[in-house]
Amino acid sequence: MNASFQFNTTKSIISEPGSLRKIVDICQKLKIKRPLVVTDQGIVSCGLLDKLLSKFIKQENTSGMSEIKVTVYDQVVADPQEKIILSAIDQAKQDQIDGVIGFGGGSSMDTAKVVAVLTKSSQILNDIYGVDQVDGDRLPMILIPTTAGTGSEVTPIAIVTTGETTKAGIVSPELLPDVALLDAELTLGLPPMVTAATGIDSMVHAIEAYTSKIKKNPYSDMLAKEALRLLSENIESVCQDGNNVNARQNMLLGACLAGQAFANAPVAAVHALAYPLGGHFHIPHGLSNSLVLPHVMRFNKTHAASLYSELAPYISRTINTEQLEQSITDDLILYVEGLIKRLLLPSTLKEMKIEKEQLPMLAKDAMLQTRLLINNPKDVSYENVLAIYQAAYGA
Repeated sequence: MNASFQFNTTKSIISEPGSLRKIVDICQKLKIKRPLVVTDQGIVSCGLLDKLLSKFIKQENTSGMSEIKVTVYDQVVADPQEKIILSAIDQAKQDQIDGVIGFGGGSSMDTAKVVAVLTKSSQILNDIYGVDQVDGDRLPMILIPTTAGTGSEVTPIAIVTTGETTKAGIVSPELLPDVALLDAELTLGLPPMVTAATGIDSMVHAIEAYTSKIKKNPYSDMLAKEALRLLSENIESVCQDGNNVNARQNMLLGACLAGQAFANAPVAAVHALAYPLGGHFHIPHGLSNSLVLPHVMRFNKTHAASLYSELAPYISRTINTEQLEQSITDDLILYVEGLIKRLLLPSTLKEMKIEKEQLPMLAKDAMLQTRLLINNPKDVSYENVLAIYQAAYGA
C-alpha cells in the first residue's frame, strides 16, 4: 500500500434518528436565509418533503416571523440530464438563494452539488466536467440522503447525463457539503427492492474501494471494512422489517462510510460495467452493480484474492477464513450470490430482458469508462468485459 495519500471528506456528519429536527439550526449556523431544496417528485408524493418543510414552518410559527425563506426545486429525475441541472440553476438564481439543501437519493444530491457551485460561479456546466475543473467556492450546502446507497453526501463527485446513453462526471473537493445529515426516519418507507439494491450498491463501494489499485490507503481501508460490517449485518433485517430504525440507521451510516472510502480510493470495473446497463436499459444503478458484482469478483480473483479474503469476515461470519485465500474468495463470491438471491433481486441480465446480441455493445461502452477501469486490481480488455457480461447473462 502507498503510504503517501490525501484524504478528503465532508466537514460535518450528523448520524441520528430524528436529526432532521436540527435543520433550521444548521441553516442558521451556515448563515443560510434563502435555501433551495433540491429534490424529486417521488420525495414529494411520499410526503418526505412535507416533513422537511414542516421544520421551517414550525420555526416560523414559534418565532412569529421566519428568518428563513425556503424555495423548492422538485423536478430532479434519476440520472439527471443537463437540462435538469440548468433548470435548477436558473431557479436558484431567480430566487436569489444563498444555500442549497439536497434532499433525496444520489440524483438529487448530485444536482444540488452542481447548483451550489454554478449559482455562485461565473463558470458554465461544460467548464467543470472532469477532475478539479471547478474554480472558486460554492454556496453553503447541506445534503440529506433518503436512501442508504450512493454515499453522495460524502463524495466530491456529481454524475450528469450528457446524451442518450452517455454520462460525465464532475470531481472537485468543492462538491463536498458543509453538513451531511443521516436520519433513519426518512428511510422507513423504502420498499424492500429499493432497500436491497441501494444496500448492495453501498457494499460495492466498500469492496471496490478496498481493492482499488491506485489510491488505496489506510483510511479508506478502515472505512470500507466497517461499512461492510454494518451493511452486511443489517441489509437482510431492513428488507424483512423496513421499520427497524436501528437497522436503518446502521445502513445509512454504512453507506456513508462506504462513500467516504470510495471518494478517496475510487471504484473500478463493477461500476464500469454497471454504467452501460443504466445508460442503455435504465436499470437502477444499485441493481446494475448487483448484476455484475459476483462476476467481476470472479474475474479479479487471480489478482485480488488476498484482499477479498481480508474482507470476507466483515461480510459473512460463516466463511471459514482458515482456508487458502483462493478458497476464501470462492466462498465469499458464493455468499454474495446467495445474498443477492435472498434479497429477491434479479441476478441475471436475461431477467432484465437484455438480448445476448446486445452484450458486445455493452462491452464496447464499458471500455470507455477508463477513469474507472484503471482502478481495477486486474487489467481489463474488451474480451474480458464481454466474457463477464456473458457470465452475468445467465444460462
